[in-house]
Amino acid sequence: MTESANPFDDPRHVAMYAERAKQMVPALQDVHRMATILMDEHTHADGRILILGAGGGLETRAFAETHPNWTFDAVDPAKAMLDLAANTLAAHMDRVRMHHGYIDQAPTGPFDAATSLLTLHFLQPDARRDTAAQVRRRLPSGAPLIVMHMSFPQQCDAERELWIERHVGYLVANGIAPEEARKAREAIADKVPVLSPEQDCDILYAAGFSEVRQFFSTFTFRGWVCRA
Repeated sequence: MTESANPFDDPRHVAMYAERAKQMVPALQDVHRMATILMDEHTHADGRILILGAGGGLETRAFAETHPNWTFDAVDPAKAMLDLAANTLAAHMDRVRMHHGYIDQAPTGPFDAATSLLTLHFLQPDARRDTAAQVRRRLPSGAPLIVMHMSFPQQCDAERELWIERHVGYLVANGIAPEEARKAREAIADKVPVLSPEQDCDILYAAGFSEVRQFFSTFTFRGWVCRA
């Protein structure tokens, strides 16, 4: 699989991840709760969950704390993020297996559910399609996939720039230093291939998922639930 623009090999970025993620993504902890509810609809008490993008372990910890019999396979291309996740998940590591790499390195399953939170926006469209298709092959019919990442209108360059500026405004208003927010703006503009919500939905359908429904929308982020 083609490598992404993922910045999480930077130790400084990783060290600040848990704190910064909550400042940079509106309602992140609520998204974890929502994802748990959505998986609950179709996942039994001893379900096996695929976590695409370890995310420092934040979402996996949220799932593990409310579901003591779920087991998890967490995949991430950044070794530093897996190390951070292992530390975050210390109390639950008997139920978590870590896999260094992309979706290609994930077990073939079958899994009862999968999540991809704050991950797919780092991938170019072709890589997203391939990743979504590989997740689909690891899920039985009817199993849920929960996706959330940066996604906003892309009608023209001016509109894209407007939404990036709005995101930067949110960061500063939420306590991020202006200089750090400026660097985030440059990274998003130059390195993060954000798509429109319509394009994101099309990718999920093209990968073989059905019933793609938006469950989360806040400023520059969108979330969808769909079924294999």
